[in-house]
Amino acid sequence: MKDFLKYTLATVTGIIAVSAIMMLLGIVSLIGMLASTQSTPTVKENSVFVLTLSGVMQERAKDDVIGQLTGDSNPYIGLDDVLAAIRKAKANDNVKGIYIEAGMFAPDSPASAQAIRKQLEDFKESGKWIVAYADTYTQMSYYVCSVADKVFINPQGMLDWHGLSAQPIFLKDLLAKVGVKVQLAKVGKYKSAPETFTADRMSDANREQVARYIGGIWQTMLADVARSRKVSVRQLNAYADSMAALAPAESYLRMQLVDKLLYTGEVKDEVKRLLGIDKGRHINQLTLADMKNLPDTESPKGDEVAVYYAYGDVVDTTPGGISADACIAGDKVCRDLESLADDDDVKAVVLRVNSGGGSAYASEQIWHAVKKLRERKPVVVSMGGMAASGGYYLSCGANYIYAEPTTLTGSIGIFGMFPDFSGLLTSKLGIKFDEVKTNRHSAFGTPARPFNAEEMAYLNAYIDRGYRLFISRVAEGRKMTATQVDSLAQGRVWLGTDALDRKLIDGLGGLEEAVDKAAKLAKLGDYHTQAYPALPSWMDQLMEASTSGGSYLDGRLRLLLGEYYAPLEFVGGIDRHNCIQARMPFNLTIK
Repeated sequence: MKDFLKYTLATVTGIIAVSAIMMLLGIVSLIGMLASTQSTPTVKENSVFVLTLSGVMQERAKDDVIGQLTGDSNPYIGLDDVLAAIRKAKANDNVKGIYIEAGMFAPDSPASAQAIRKQLEDFKESGKWIVAYADTYTQMSYYVCSVADKVFINPQGMLDWHGLSAQPIFLKDLLAKVGVKVQLAKVGKYKSAPETFTADRMSDANREQVARYIGGIWQTMLADVARSRKVSVRQLNAYADSMAALAPAESYLRMQLVDKLLYTGEVKDEVKRLLGIDKGRHINQLTLADMKNLPDTESPKGDEVAVYYAYGDVVDTTPGGISADACIAGDKVCRDLESLADDDDVKAVVLRVNSGGGSAYASEQIWHAVKKLRERKPVVVSMGGMAASGGYYLSCGANYIYAEPTTLTGSIGIFGMFPDFSGLLTSKLGIKFDEVKTNRHSAFGTPARPFNAEEMAYLNAYIDRGYRLFISRVAEGRKMTATQVDSLAQGRVWLGTDALDRKLIDGLGGLEEAVDKAAKLAKLGDYHTQAYPALPSWMDQLMEASTSGGSYLDGRLRLLLGEYYAPLEFVGGIDRHNCIQARMPFNLTIK
């Protein structure tokens, strides 16, 4: 027995020791891998920045450490990283040009694609060249790549050019099949987000506004491509009507959409010719990751202009899990803005907003935090793909607002959706309810029955007060009367160009213009920018991965369901959302 215990203890000790050594080796290997991917690259003479336009683009994208380890990294790219990389490539004398390799590119909005295209146009002003190549161009990737000096495609390739469409989905009948109805209280003729759950087709008002903004976006895309490719807008529309995507690649030459048909290996020879090197020579390439790790040409100097990124749904409180989808959590954003107000090193703040809204309560809290921040230092808003409804609410108190021409903004209106599960519980599941109460409305909100007419009247009055508050915040920030704002509100979505005409924004431009304006308002000479909040570090991601796997499963479900994920997730988690919403439609997909 004594020997048994001795050998057993020795075995257990050995297992623990080996496990500790393996864990230590794993950590060392991980640190080495991360150090190698985050090391500062050397930019050799005659280098080319290779910009791979493939995967899903969002406002910012963290380095997916867990994905790198498991080989299952989601193909997200950050708009901020791409714009910064193009600026660095322009400033670095050793970078002679940009080679764009286009693939299945899915930007979060047309405005994000437009921002990249505008940055590439700025790059060309330095006298450097841009070459684009793809086996298949999606419509948005072609829109970006059409700015290139030379556009190439594979001889068996495809170029999608079909125009824009929006096809909202409606879940009313699906919910009815399981005995669920959605009771609605809203203000705003054009407030269309609830239609997903309460209607089976678009309202006339919604059809009117959607036709206006997708038409405006398409006209912008047509004008940009026509200017770059020297093709008329009329011809481009004709190509879209003729199913250009199914045409033989030779037709794209005749249409002047591309410059040459080349196989992948042949493109390298074109790039070498532009670099002035022999065909046998190696091309010095820089990836997006290399450009991210490349320091700016000049070290930070002067005063600090903070760039605070606020993107995703507006929610009341910070959800669990740092790797969850990006959101604008009211409690966290308010704390962060207060910290920026207290930071004497920060002289001005640019609030970068890309959101279709969400919780009306959280939007009001952030509006108040912006107002308090503005009392101490200038605040300029830079609108991304959309800054509408709650996204506009939290923006309207800034000193100055910029938007891209194709930004979706406005949508000033709110609604409340209250699911009625009584049909599911009583008719489908056979659950019975009884009731005892002390006061007239003691059972308000019970799942046993829908709201009655008196209760709905109270809810409508509550929603109307929220709308009037929203109107007053916009009126104060934009120096209008409540009547003037109401005429532009009613939930109406506006393009950036239309919003400028209606004084809902102050200028058309991107993040750079917003930073320059903030510095000017703060009367700064030399200045530099600093991004907030910090993205999660690799250690943060590892710590979270060791305690939770939910975010991974959620990410896979999002990829599987695509545009249907958001509305279904909202219904499934209705108890976690604020019932009073200031938001755009859940599945605003422009194709």
